[in-house]
Amino acid sequence: MASQPIVIALMGPTGSGKTNFINRLTGTREAKAQYQLKSHTQAVKEFTVNLSNGRQYVFVDTPGFDDTYRSDRDILRTIADWLEEKYRGKVKLSGIIYTHRIIDSRMSGSACKNLDVFARLCGDKAAAGVRLVTTMWDKEKNKDLAESRVSQLEQNFWKPLIEAGARHKRFDENSSRCAWEIVDDLTGGGEVLLLQEELVDVARKLNETTAGQALYTQFQKLIREQMETIKGLQEEAKAQRDLETVKQLEEEQRRLEAELQKTWHEMGKLKIPFMRRIGLFFSKKPQSHMINVNTLAS
Repeated sequence: MASQPIVIALMGPTGSGKTNFINRLTGTREAKAQYQLKSHTQAVKEFTVNLSNGRQYVFVDTPGFDDTYRSDRDILRTIADWLEEKYRGKVKLSGIIYTHRIIDSRMSGSACKNLDVFARLCGDKAAAGVRLVTTMWDKEKNKDLAESRVSQLEQNFWKPLIEAGARHKRFDENSSRCAWEIVDDLTGGGEVLLLQEELVDVARKLNETTAGQALYTQFQKLIREQMETIKGLQEEAKAQRDLETVKQLEEEQRRLEAELQKTWHEMGKLKIPFMRRIGLFFSKKPQSHMINVNTLAS
């Protein structure tokens, strides 16, 4: 009887090196998006590798949030649909590799959002199969600074995940050998993710899941920031006497108002009606619990 394939998903922010990591595992050059800010992966893609010992790996490339062309809600839907399909088909992930660029000087809002949603869709039961992988070490010349960033990640932003069982690994050579060393111990049967439990076992809609509500909270924060920015532009335009500067401020205000309308629209699709919230409070609960990194990633 053939053994089940080892399924490993790669998740993380746009441009953090997910596709490049898979390229090193598969020996292909499917894409060149590692050092670009534009998203290359817009759908879930599976790459199968058959080893000489009969073992089969399936590496799964997923899109990151803050995608160039799609909304965060659409990205979450894409990932959720794939995870639900696999779980209903009795396929569990053997592990998840979450990538983070070591060259980033600070934890940006986008990086925090990706990490927050990831931790909430993962849940505590599956955390032992998570590898938090720092990438692009070959692009960082100041190694002391890189080590300082590692300490900040492990002791602050990643701490709840690590306490739940996740481990940090360094993709410090950008080589096939280094990539395979990272995935080498991810060969178990895996645990169900919290998002999978919520969608299948307790029959919640995507907006009712922990990950969906994390995005809803992110949208609320974004709306507050956009409204404050628009207010600041209005006040600055009133104080300006230069007509050209006023024109530029008004154009920027119109652009932000359009973005604000998009955010309202996306948030509205994730809102849970009041009576449904009451129903969820008394409904069946998943066995996994969420991992909250939001308070540390602020």
